[in-house]
Amino acid sequence: MAHEGHDHEHDHDHDHDHGHDHSHSQAHDHEHETHDHGHETHATNDHAHEHTHDHLHQLLHVDPVAGAAGDMLIAAFLDLGVDEAALRAAVDAIGLTGFELKIGRRERHAIAARSFDVLVEGTQPPRDYATIDALLEKAPLPPRVRELARHAFLRLGEAEAKVHRQPLARVHFHEVGGVDAIVDIVGASACIAWLEERAGGVGALGVSLGPIPVGGGRARGAHGSIPVPAPAALELLLGLPTRDAGFPEGEEKELVTPTGAALLRTFVERLPRAPAPSGRWPAMSPRAIGYGAGTRDLKDRPNVVRLVLGDVEEAHAHEHEHTHDEATHVVLEANVDDTTGEIAGATLEALMHEGALDAWAQPITMKKGRPALMIAALTDHAHRAAIARSLLAHTGSLGVRMREVSRLERARRFVDVSTAYGTIRVKIADGDGLPLVVHPELDVCRAAAEAHHVPVREVIRAAIAAASV
Repeated sequence: MAHEGHDHEHDHDHDHDHGHDHSHSQAHDHEHETHDHGHETHATNDHAHEHTHDHLHQLLHVDPVAGAAGDMLIAAFLDLGVDEAALRAAVDAIGLTGFELKIGRRERHAIAARSFDVLVEGTQPPRDYATIDALLEKAPLPPRVRELARHAFLRLGEAEAKVHRQPLARVHFHEVGGVDAIVDIVGASACIAWLEERAGGVGALGVSLGPIPVGGGRARGAHGSIPVPAPAALELLLGLPTRDAGFPEGEEKELVTPTGAALLRTFVERLPRAPAPSGRWPAMSPRAIGYGAGTRDLKDRPNVVRLVLGDVEEAHAHEHEHTHDEATHVVLEANVDDTTGEIAGATLEALMHEGALDAWAQPITMKKGRPALMIAALTDHAHRAAIARSLLAHTGSLGVRMREVSRLERARRFVDVSTAYGTIRVKIADGDGLPLVVHPELDVCRAAAEAHHVPVREVIRAAIAAASV
Protein backbone atom coordinates (compact mmCIF):
# COMPACT_ATOMS: atom_id res chain seq x y z
CA MET A 1 0.00 0.00 0.00
CA ALA A 2 1.32 3.44 -0.86
CA HIS A 3 2.40 5.71 1.93
CA GLU A 4 -0.16 8.48 1.67
CA GLY A 5 2.02 10.97 3.50
CA HIS A 6 4.84 10.76 1.02
CA ASP A 7 2.73 11.09 -2.07
CA HIS A 8 2.16 14.70 -1.16
CA GLU A 9 4.77 15.30 1.43
CA HIS A 10 7.23 17.28 -0.58
CA ASP A 11 4.58 19.42 -2.15
CA HIS A 12 3.22 20.51 1.20
CA ASP A 13 6.53 20.24 2.90
CA HIS A 14 7.89 22.76 0.66
CA ASP A 15 4.97 24.92 1.29
CA HIS A 16 7.30 26.07 3.98
CA ASP A 17 9.81 28.06 2.02
CA HIS A 18 12.37 29.61 4.31
CA GLY A 19 15.60 31.36 3.74
CA HIS A 20 17.90 32.75 6.38
CA ASP A 21 21.49 33.79 6.12
CA HIS A 22 22.61 35.27 9.42
CA SER A 23 26.10 34.83 10.74
CA HIS A 24 24.70 34.52 14.27
CA SER A 25 22.93 31.32 13.31
CA GLN A 26 26.02 29.17 13.29
CA ALA A 27 26.52 26.74 16.14
CA HIS A 28 30.29 26.96 15.92
CA ASP A 29 30.91 30.58 14.99
CA HIS A 30 31.56 29.75 11.37
CA GLU A 31 29.27 29.77 8.36
CA HIS A 32 28.94 26.92 5.90
CA GLU A 33 28.61 28.97 2.74
CA THR A 34 29.75 26.25 0.37
CA HIS A 35 26.95 24.04 -0.84
CA ASP A 36 28.51 21.76 -3.38
CA HIS A 37 26.03 19.11 -4.38
CA GLY A 38 28.48 16.30 -4.68
CA HIS A 39 28.51 13.46 -2.15
CA GLU A 40 31.64 14.00 -0.09
CA THR A 41 32.13 11.24 2.42
CA HIS A 42 33.37 12.22 5.86
CA ALA A 43 33.20 9.86 8.80
CA THR A 44 31.14 10.97 11.75
CA ASN A 45 32.12 10.14 15.30
CA ASP A 46 30.91 6.67 16.26
CA HIS A 47 31.48 7.16 19.96
CA ALA A 48 29.18 10.03 20.87
CA HIS A 49 26.88 7.62 22.68
CA GLU A 50 29.60 6.60 25.13
CA HIS A 51 29.80 9.90 27.02
CA THR A 52 28.37 10.35 30.50
CA HIS A 53 26.63 13.47 31.74
CA ASP A 54 25.55 14.93 35.01
CA HIS A 55 22.85 17.06 33.36
CA LEU A 56 21.92 18.79 30.15
CA HIS A 57 24.44 21.12 28.61
CA GLN A 58 22.36 22.42 25.70
CA LEU A 59 18.77 22.58 24.55
CA LEU A 60 17.39 22.46 21.03
CA HIS A 61 14.12 24.38 20.83
CA VAL A 62 11.97 23.54 17.81
CA ASP A 63 9.78 26.48 16.84
CA PRO A 64 7.42 25.24 14.08
CA VAL A 65 6.51 28.66 12.73
CA ALA A 66 4.72 27.16 9.72
CA GLY A 67 4.68 23.50 10.69
CA ALA A 68 7.35 20.91 10.10
CA ALA A 69 8.55 18.57 7.38
CA GLY A 70 11.67 16.47 7.00
CA ASP A 71 13.34 18.69 4.42
CA MET A 72 12.58 21.83 6.42
CA LEU A 73 14.12 20.38 9.58
CA ILE A 74 17.32 19.35 7.79
CA ALA A 75 17.57 22.79 6.18
CA ALA A 76 17.20 24.41 9.61
CA PHE A 77 19.88 22.12 11.06
CA LEU A 78 22.28 23.21 8.31
CA ASP A 79 21.45 26.86 8.92
CA LEU A 80 22.05 26.26 12.63
CA GLY A 81 25.62 25.24 11.83
CA VAL A 82 25.52 21.44 11.52
CA ASP A 83 28.33 20.20 9.31
CA GLU A 84 27.03 19.45 5.82
CA ALA A 85 29.71 16.77 5.40
CA ALA A 86 28.30 14.81 8.37
CA LEU A 87 24.86 14.92 6.78
CA ARG A 88 26.15 13.77 3.39
CA ALA A 89 28.24 11.00 4.96
CA ALA A 90 25.19 9.55 6.66
CA VAL A 91 23.08 9.76 3.51
CA ASP A 92 25.87 8.15 1.47
CA ALA A 93 26.14 5.32 4.01
CA ILE A 94 22.59 4.19 3.19
CA GLY A 95 23.82 3.05 -0.22
CA LEU A 96 20.84 4.33 -2.24
CA THR A 97 21.28 5.81 -5.71
CA GLY A 98 19.14 7.69 -8.18
CA PHE A 99 18.83 10.98 -6.34
CA GLU A 100 20.72 14.21 -5.74
CA LEU A 101 20.80 16.56 -2.77
CA LYS A 102 20.31 20.23 -3.51
CA ILE A 103 21.13 22.67 -0.72
CA GLY A 104 20.56 26.39 -1.11
CA ARG A 105 18.50 29.27 0.22
CA ARG A 106 14.97 30.58 -0.23
CA GLU A 107 13.61 33.90 0.94
CA ARG A 108 10.25 33.88 2.65
CA HIS A 109 8.83 37.09 4.11
CA ALA A 110 12.34 38.61 4.16
CA ILE A 111 13.84 35.59 5.94
CA ALA A 112 16.61 34.02 3.89
CA ALA A 113 16.31 30.45 5.14
CA ARG A 114 18.29 27.39 4.14
CA SER A 115 16.62 24.97 1.73
CA PHE A 116 17.11 21.23 1.28
CA ASP A 117 15.70 19.20 -1.60
CA VAL A 118 15.96 15.54 -2.59
CA LEU A 119 15.85 15.37 -6.40
CA VAL A 120 14.87 11.84 -7.41
CA GLU A 121 16.00 10.68 -10.82
CA GLY A 122 13.93 8.02 -12.56
CA THR A 123 12.00 5.35 -10.70
CA GLN A 124 12.75 3.63 -7.42
CA PRO A 125 11.84 0.09 -6.34
CA PRO A 126 8.90 -0.21 -3.93
CA ARG A 127 9.99 -0.52 -0.31
CA ASP A 128 7.98 -1.61 2.70
CA TYR A 129 8.77 -0.96 6.34
CA ALA A 130 10.61 -4.26 6.83
CA THR A 131 12.86 -3.54 3.83
CA ILE A 132 13.71 -0.03 5.01
CA ASP A 133 14.37 -1.14 8.58
CA ALA A 134 16.72 -3.89 7.33
CA LEU A 135 18.46 -1.34 5.13
CA LEU A 136 19.05 0.98 8.10
CA GLU A 137 20.17 -1.88 10.34
CA LYS A 138 22.82 -3.06 7.86
CA ALA A 139 24.03 0.35 6.65
CA PRO A 140 27.43 1.44 8.06
CA LEU A 141 25.87 4.29 10.03
CA PRO A 142 27.13 5.53 13.39
CA PRO A 143 25.14 3.69 16.11
CA ARG A 144 23.35 6.82 17.35
CA VAL A 145 22.29 7.82 13.83
CA ARG A 146 21.03 4.29 13.19
CA GLU A 147 19.10 4.24 16.47
CA LEU A 148 17.35 7.55 15.84
CA ALA A 149 16.56 6.75 12.20
CA ARG A 150 15.13 3.31 13.00
CA HIS A 151 13.03 4.76 15.81
CA ALA A 152 11.62 7.46 13.51
CA PHE A 153 10.76 4.91 10.82
CA LEU A 154 9.22 2.63 13.44
CA ARG A 155 6.93 5.43 14.59
CA LEU A 156 6.12 6.34 10.97
CA GLY A 157 5.42 2.72 10.08
CA GLU A 158 3.27 2.19 13.18
CA ALA A 159 1.17 5.23 12.30
CA GLU A 160 0.64 4.04 8.72
CA ALA A 161 -0.12 0.50 9.90
CA LYS A 162 -2.77 1.81 12.27
CA VAL A 163 -4.38 4.02 9.63
CA HIS A 164 -4.46 1.24 7.03
CA ARG A 165 -5.14 -1.57 9.51
CA GLN A 166 -2.36 -3.77 8.24
CA PRO A 167 0.78 -5.41 9.72
CA LEU A 168 3.70 -3.08 10.31
CA ALA A 169 6.11 -5.07 8.12
CA ARG A 170 3.77 -4.75 5.11
CA VAL A 171 3.38 -0.98 5.19
CA HIS A 172 4.58 0.32 1.82
CA PHE A 173 6.01 3.75 1.15
CA HIS A 174 5.38 5.62 -2.05
CA GLU A 175 8.12 5.08 -4.65
CA VAL A 176 9.50 8.62 -4.63
CA GLY A 177 8.33 9.58 -1.15
CA GLY A 178 10.08 6.52 0.26
CA VAL A 179 13.45 7.85 -0.90
CA ASP A 180 12.59 11.32 0.38
CA ALA A 181 11.61 9.89 3.75
CA ILE A 182 14.74 7.74 4.06
CA VAL A 183 17.03 10.66 3.24
CA ASP A 184 15.13 13.10 5.48
CA ILE A 185 15.03 10.75 8.46
CA VAL A 186 18.64 9.58 8.21
CA GLY A 187 19.82 13.12 7.52
CA ALA A 188 17.95 14.62 10.47
CA SER A 189 19.22 11.81 12.72
CA ALA A 190 22.77 12.58 11.65
CA CYS A 191 22.22 16.26 12.47
CA ILE A 192 20.98 15.43 15.98
CA ALA A 193 23.95 13.10 16.54
CA TRP A 194 26.34 15.84 15.38
CA LEU A 195 24.85 18.35 17.82
CA GLU A 196 24.84 15.80 20.65
CA GLU A 197 28.52 15.06 20.17
CA ARG A 198 29.42 18.72 20.45
CA ALA A 199 27.17 19.20 23.47
CA GLY A 200 28.98 16.38 25.29
CA GLY A 201 27.38 13.18 24.01
CA VAL A 202 24.03 11.45 24.26
CA GLY A 203 22.05 12.94 27.13
CA ALA A 204 23.78 16.33 27.04
CA LEU A 205 21.43 17.74 24.39
CA GLY A 206 17.80 18.15 25.34
CA VAL A 207 14.80 19.17 23.25
CA SER A 208 11.92 21.58 23.65
CA LEU A 209 8.98 21.71 21.26
CA GLY A 210 6.80 24.71 20.56
CA PRO A 211 3.10 24.35 19.67
CA ILE A 212 2.68 22.88 16.19
CA PRO A 213 0.26 24.52 13.72
CA VAL A 214 -1.49 21.56 12.13
CA GLY A 215 -3.13 23.20 9.12
CA GLY A 216 -6.43 22.03 7.70
CA GLY A 217 -8.47 21.38 4.60
CA ARG A 218 -7.71 18.48 2.28
CA ALA A 219 -4.68 17.24 0.36
CA ARG A 220 -4.03 14.79 -2.44
CA GLY A 221 -2.58 11.45 -1.38
CA ALA A 222 -1.76 8.19 -3.11
CA HIS A 223 -5.35 7.06 -2.51
CA GLY A 224 -7.08 10.30 -3.40
CA SER A 225 -8.22 13.20 -1.27
CA ILE A 226 -7.36 12.96 2.44
CA PRO A 227 -8.04 15.27 5.39
CA VAL A 228 -5.33 17.53 6.76
CA PRO A 229 -3.50 16.79 8.98
CA ALA A 230 -2.87 13.56 7.07
CA PRO A 231 -4.13 10.57 9.10
CA ALA A 232 -0.61 9.24 9.74
CA ALA A 233 0.66 12.68 10.72
CA LEU A 234 -2.18 13.12 13.20
CA GLU A 235 -1.40 9.72 14.77
CA LEU A 236 2.19 10.88 15.26
CA LEU A 237 1.09 14.15 16.86
CA LEU A 238 -0.75 12.44 19.71
CA GLY A 239 0.51 13.91 22.96
CA LEU A 240 2.52 16.69 21.29
CA PRO A 241 1.55 20.37 21.69
CA THR A 242 -0.52 21.55 18.71
CA ARG A 243 -2.50 24.64 17.75
CA ASP A 244 -4.81 25.84 15.02
CA ALA A 245 -2.93 27.32 12.08
CA GLY A 246 -5.38 30.22 11.75
CA PHE A 247 -5.90 29.99 8.00
CA PRO A 248 -8.93 31.80 6.57
CA GLU A 249 -11.75 29.44 5.63
CA GLY A 250 -11.13 27.89 2.23
CA GLU A 251 -7.39 28.62 2.31
CA GLU A 252 -6.29 25.82 4.66
CA LYS A 253 -3.06 24.03 3.81
CA GLU A 254 -1.03 21.11 5.06
CA LEU A 255 1.73 22.26 7.40
CA VAL A 256 2.87 19.05 9.10
CA THR A 257 3.86 16.01 7.04
CA PRO A 258 4.08 12.44 8.37
CA THR A 259 7.87 12.45 8.09
CA GLY A 260 8.10 15.78 9.92
CA ALA A 261 5.78 14.51 12.65
CA ALA A 262 7.77 11.26 12.97
CA LEU A 263 10.98 13.24 13.46
CA LEU A 264 9.45 15.54 16.07
CA ARG A 265 8.11 12.53 17.98
CA THR A 266 11.53 10.89 17.80
CA PHE A 267 13.20 14.02 19.14
CA VAL A 268 10.92 14.16 22.20
CA GLU A 269 11.08 10.40 22.79
CA ARG A 270 14.83 9.85 22.36
CA LEU A 271 16.28 13.11 23.74
CA PRO A 272 15.91 14.49 27.27
CA ARG A 273 12.95 16.84 27.54
CA ALA A 274 13.46 20.45 28.49
CA PRO A 275 12.69 21.22 32.15
CA ALA A 276 9.72 23.38 31.13
CA PRO A 277 6.03 22.77 30.36
CA SER A 278 5.46 21.37 26.88
CA GLY A 279 4.91 24.06 24.29
CA ARG A 280 6.59 26.81 26.33
CA TRP A 281 9.87 28.57 25.63
CA PRO A 282 12.58 26.85 27.72
CA ALA A 283 14.98 28.54 30.14
CA MET A 284 18.23 28.82 28.19
CA SER A 285 20.74 31.27 26.74
CA PRO A 286 20.33 31.12 22.92
CA ARG A 287 23.61 30.72 21.06
CA ALA A 288 22.61 29.75 17.51
CA ILE A 289 19.52 30.04 15.29
CA GLY A 290 18.63 28.18 12.13
CA TYR A 291 15.78 28.62 9.65
CA GLY A 292 14.66 25.88 7.27
CA ALA A 293 12.36 26.58 4.32
CA GLY A 294 9.79 24.61 2.43
CA THR A 295 9.04 25.26 -1.24
CA ARG A 296 5.71 27.04 -1.08
CA ASP A 297 5.47 30.74 -0.33
CA LEU A 298 2.59 31.31 2.10
CA LYS A 299 0.79 34.63 2.01
CA ASP A 300 0.24 35.15 5.71
CA ARG A 301 3.42 33.76 7.32
CA PRO A 302 7.00 32.79 6.53
CA ASN A 303 7.00 29.14 5.51
CA VAL A 304 9.83 28.16 7.86
CA VAL A 305 10.70 26.03 10.84
CA ARG A 306 13.09 27.66 13.32
CA LEU A 307 15.61 25.84 15.49
CA VAL A 308 17.22 27.58 18.46
CA LEU A 309 20.22 26.05 20.21
CA GLY A 310 20.89 27.31 23.71
CA ASP A 311 23.12 26.73 26.71
CA VAL A 312 21.24 25.53 29.78
CA GLU A 313 23.89 24.17 32.17
CA GLU A 314 23.55 26.89 34.78
CA ALA A 315 19.78 27.22 34.48
CA HIS A 316 19.30 23.46 34.57
CA ALA A 317 21.59 23.04 37.57
CA HIS A 318 19.62 25.75 39.36
CA GLU A 319 16.38 23.94 38.61
CA HIS A 320 17.75 20.72 40.06
CA GLU A 321 18.35 22.54 43.33
CA HIS A 322 14.58 23.05 43.52
CA THR A 323 13.41 19.71 42.19
CA HIS A 324 11.51 18.94 45.38
CA ASP A 325 9.33 22.02 44.87
CA GLU A 326 8.60 21.60 41.16
CA ALA A 327 6.39 19.14 39.29
CA THR A 328 8.27 17.41 36.50
CA HIS A 329 5.80 14.60 35.70
CA VAL A 330 2.16 13.60 36.01
CA VAL A 331 0.56 10.50 37.55
CA LEU A 332 -2.80 9.48 36.08
CA GLU A 333 -5.07 7.01 37.92
CA ALA A 334 -8.41 5.30 37.38
CA ASN A 335 -10.27 2.94 39.73
CA VAL A 336 -12.11 0.11 37.98
CA ASP A 337 -14.13 -2.72 39.47
CA ASP A 338 -15.19 -4.52 36.28
CA THR A 339 -11.86 -5.16 34.56
CA THR A 340 -10.36 -8.63 34.09
CA GLY A 341 -6.70 -9.40 34.48
CA GLU A 342 -6.37 -9.76 30.73
CA ILE A 343 -7.85 -6.32 30.10
CA ALA A 344 -5.67 -4.79 32.83
CA GLY A 345 -2.55 -6.25 31.20
CA ALA A 346 -3.58 -5.01 27.77
CA THR A 347 -4.27 -1.57 29.23
CA LEU A 348 -0.80 -1.34 30.75
CA GLU A 349 0.74 -2.25 27.39
CA ALA A 350 -1.36 0.40 25.66
CA LEU A 351 -0.31 3.06 28.18
CA MET A 352 3.37 2.27 27.63
CA HIS A 353 2.84 2.36 23.88
CA GLU A 354 1.35 5.85 24.18
CA GLY A 355 4.48 7.12 25.91
CA ALA A 356 4.02 6.37 29.61
CA LEU A 357 7.29 6.13 31.49
CA ASP A 358 5.78 3.47 33.76
CA ALA A 359 2.37 1.87 34.24
CA TRP A 360 1.02 -0.38 36.98
CA ALA A 361 -2.11 -1.98 38.48
CA GLN A 362 -2.74 -2.10 42.20
CA PRO A 363 -5.48 -4.10 44.02
CA ILE A 364 -7.81 -1.86 46.04
CA THR A 365 -11.18 -2.07 47.80
CA MET A 366 -13.79 0.42 46.66
CA LYS A 367 -17.04 1.53 48.31
CA LYS A 368 -19.43 -1.19 49.47
CA GLY A 369 -16.46 -3.55 49.80
CA ARG A 370 -16.05 -4.12 46.05
CA PRO A 371 -12.63 -5.51 45.05
CA ALA A 372 -11.12 -3.44 42.24
CA LEU A 373 -7.92 -2.31 40.56
CA MET A 374 -6.32 1.11 40.45
CA ILE A 375 -4.60 1.40 37.08
CA ALA A 376 -2.02 4.17 36.94
CA ALA A 377 0.66 5.63 34.69
CA LEU A 378 3.58 8.00 35.09
CA THR A 379 4.22 10.34 32.18
CA ASP A 380 5.62 13.72 31.24
CA HIS A 381 3.38 16.69 30.54
CA ALA A 382 3.57 16.26 26.76
CA HIS A 383 1.97 12.80 26.84
CA ARG A 384 -0.62 13.55 29.53
CA ALA A 385 -3.61 13.98 27.19
CA ALA A 386 -2.82 10.88 25.15
CA ILE A 387 -2.30 8.76 28.28
CA ALA A 388 -5.55 9.99 29.83
CA ARG A 389 -7.49 9.21 26.66
CA SER A 390 -5.94 5.75 26.43
CA LEU A 391 -6.71 5.03 30.08
CA LEU A 392 -10.36 6.00 29.60
CA ALA A 393 -10.67 4.02 26.37
CA HIS A 394 -9.16 0.78 27.65
CA THR A 395 -10.70 0.67 31.13
CA GLY A 396 -14.16 2.09 30.46
CA SER A 397 -13.71 4.38 33.46
CA LEU A 398 -15.68 7.62 33.41
CA GLY A 399 -12.88 9.68 34.89
CA VAL A 400 -9.14 9.91 35.41
CA ARG A 401 -7.36 11.56 38.34
CA MET A 402 -4.24 13.55 37.58
CA ARG A 403 -1.64 14.76 40.03
CA GLU A 404 1.66 16.42 39.40
CA VAL A 405 4.77 14.87 40.90
CA SER A 406 8.50 15.52 40.78
CA ARG A 407 11.07 12.86 39.97
CA LEU A 408 14.77 12.86 40.76
CA GLU A 409 16.67 10.97 38.07
CA ARG A 410 20.14 9.50 38.03
CA ALA A 411 22.31 10.52 35.08
CA ARG A 412 22.33 7.74 32.54
CA ARG A 413 23.90 6.91 29.22
CA PHE A 414 23.20 4.39 26.47
CA VAL A 415 25.71 2.08 24.83
CA ASP A 416 25.43 -0.60 22.17
CA VAL A 417 27.28 -3.74 23.30
CA SER A 418 28.25 -6.76 21.21
CA THR A 419 27.13 -10.18 22.43
CA ALA A 420 26.87 -13.66 20.98
CA TYR A 421 23.24 -12.78 20.24
CA GLY A 422 23.96 -9.58 18.35
CA THR A 423 24.16 -5.91 19.31
CA ILE A 424 22.12 -5.05 22.41
CA ARG A 425 21.34 -1.53 23.58
CA VAL A 426 22.02 -1.04 27.29
CA LYS A 427 21.16 1.77 29.71
CA ILE A 428 23.86 2.48 32.30
CA ALA A 429 23.73 4.67 35.41
CA ASP A 430 27.13 5.39 36.92
CA GLY A 431 29.64 8.13 37.63
CA ASP A 432 27.66 9.70 40.48
CA GLY A 433 29.10 7.80 43.43
CA LEU A 434 26.21 5.34 43.55
CA PRO A 435 26.39 1.64 42.61
CA LEU A 436 26.55 0.80 38.92
CA VAL A 437 23.17 -0.07 37.36
CA VAL A 438 22.94 -1.81 33.97
CA HIS A 439 19.60 -2.31 32.22
CA PRO A 440 19.52 -3.95 28.76
CA GLU A 441 16.59 -2.88 26.56
CA LEU A 442 14.06 -5.68 27.07
CA ASP A 443 12.44 -5.47 23.62
CA VAL A 444 15.82 -5.84 21.94
CA CYS A 445 16.67 -8.77 24.21
CA ARG A 446 13.37 -10.45 23.43
CA ALA A 447 13.94 -10.14 19.70
CA ALA A 448 17.48 -11.50 20.00
CA ALA A 449 16.30 -14.39 22.20
CA GLU A 450 13.63 -15.32 19.70
CA ALA A 451 16.07 -15.14 16.77
CA HIS A 452 18.62 -17.37 18.56
CA HIS A 453 16.10 -19.69 20.25
CA VAL A 454 17.39 -19.03 23.76
CA PRO A 455 15.69 -17.76 26.94
CA VAL A 456 15.53 -13.99 27.16
CA ARG A 457 17.32 -14.09 30.54
CA GLU A 458 20.37 -15.52 28.74
CA VAL A 459 20.50 -12.55 26.38
CA ILE A 460 20.07 -10.15 29.32
CA ARG A 461 22.91 -11.87 31.19
CA ALA A 462 25.20 -11.60 28.14
CA ALA A 463 24.38 -7.91 27.66
CA ILE A 464 25.04 -7.06 31.30
CA ALA A 465 28.35 -8.95 31.18
CA ALA A 466 29.40 -7.13 28.01
CA ALA A 467 28.44 -3.71 29.41
CA SER A 468 30.27 -4.33 32.70
CA VAL A 469 33.63 -5.08 31.09
